[in-house]
Amino acid sequence: LPPPHHTGHGGRSLLPARRRVGRARPGARCWCYGAGGPLSCRSNPYQANLLRDGVRRYLQLPADQTVLILHAKVAQKSYGNEKRFFCPPPCVYLSGPGWKLKQEQIKASDLGEAGFRVCGYMGLDSMGSSLMETQKLSFEEQPDAKGFGCAKALYISDADKRKHFRLVLKLFFSNGQEIGTFHSKLIKVISKPSQKKQSLKNTDLCISSGSKVSLFNRLRSQTVSTRYLSVEGGAFIASARQWAAFTLHLADERCTRSEFPLREGYIRYGSVVQLVCTATGITLPPLIIRKVTKQYAMLDIDEPISQLHKCAFQFQGSDRMYLCLSTEKVIQFQASPCPKEANRELLNDGSCWTIIGTETVEYTFSESLACVREPVSPVPLITALQLTGGGDVAMLDVQGEYFHAHLKVWFGDVEAETMYRSPKSLVCVVPDVSAFGNDWRWLRYPITVPLLLIRDDGLIYSSSFTFTYTPEQSFIPGQQVLSDVPQDSDKLLDSIHQEFTRTNFHLFMQS
Repeated sequence: LPPPHHTGHGGRSLLPARRRVGRARPGARCWCYGAGGPLSCRSNPYQANLLRDGVRRYLQLPADQTVLILHAKVAQKSYGNEKRFFCPPPCVYLSGPGWKLKQEQIKASDLGEAGFRVCGYMGLDSMGSSLMETQKLSFEEQPDAKGFGCAKALYISDADKRKHFRLVLKLFFSNGQEIGTFHSKLIKVISKPSQKKQSLKNTDLCISSGSKVSLFNRLRSQTVSTRYLSVEGGAFIASARQWAAFTLHLADERCTRSEFPLREGYIRYGSVVQLVCTATGITLPPLIIRKVTKQYAMLDIDEPISQLHKCAFQFQGSDRMYLCLSTEKVIQFQASPCPKEANRELLNDGSCWTIIGTETVEYTFSESLACVREPVSPVPLITALQLTGGGDVAMLDVQGEYFHAHLKVWFGDVEAETMYRSPKSLVCVVPDVSAFGNDWRWLRYPITVPLLLIRDDGLIYSSSFTFTYTPEQSFIPGQQVLSDVPQDSDKLLDSIHQEFTRTNFHLFMQS
């Protein structure tokens, strides 16, 4: 392979297209690089056609199964015999029509109603294989048809000397069939919340604009009274069972609420912020975040916010009104001024929140093309794309995690010649646009195709990434090629081509 390099501008990788690129053909030879060197394999043309037909059906009606893991970015260590359970507790959501399809297949095998229920076990990645060392998850179906499970009794003891760890989730059907193993993102271990003024030189514990957070409240510091800010039925609630992740945006306080432009940087006390629910998009009005000390809101503190800090949220422009909970309801509470200290306002218990950064990791797969008997894991995750190469061949470097040599990259329903580099990189040949029934000479519209990864046994892993073939407006001299294109399409193409160097064709990818 040629050494990878990055070309382009505007944050996108660009490459002048060519008349022909090596495209995947039924029966084509491809190469996989494993520990023992390159291995040549040749696909069966009949099987390749069947697989392509199956991929087309999948693209028309995806039967995906999604596993979503939500967890905190940091975990407080337990000492001695105490058990500081992770807060908020790690949660797992199962969604997608593929779960119901799989359950119907198992049910048709005369295994009874109990055979297709999903159960799981979650623990720390340092634990052994024994399921006795993990917590069992029972999934309950929610009104939105998602399965929900929560691990409320996980903790890390002081005997574990690591500074970071991952959670491991193992899923099974109740008939004993293993679904797969799924990992969380890295979690940082801390001994206790930092009481010192945070410095931006140590950003590990700081919270940046655009990151995800969870807010919880403990009345009288009792663990059993913990409630989490959440959203249900289009309204904000204080839930004792489920928590929501919110994107915390730093806003420009000089602008009106209707404008509300977002800013970059780390969140500091005294800043105007916006909380947006990641699942529903519902948002609270602009809020001023305040530091809490002994149930007082500190009005003159502007230091960076740290993980597990106590804080309060004052409604911007209000007369000392704060975000507060009352049992399961979220209300406004009016703080009392302090006559002797003008820089403080007295809060009640329900107005004091603990803030913590959160992470989400999502695994999506589909067993619709084959009866998969092996676990679906490791489920590959695509994180970035880089277009490289030149001349007659364009190469796409697919970057991510959990890759292996049994994966092929597909551009829509077209298989690409794929080379395995490492668990973090796959390289493939970009198929010619004619593989999608188009000719470079007559390409008038941008053609966008989804990027898929498909395992040898037909298991499909979808992604949020797409690949776009883009024509150049003036590639045929003297011919008005867009005369039959609607006006909106003209504007779309114009905006695209303002970003590109004028050559015959360009390719770019997007997520």
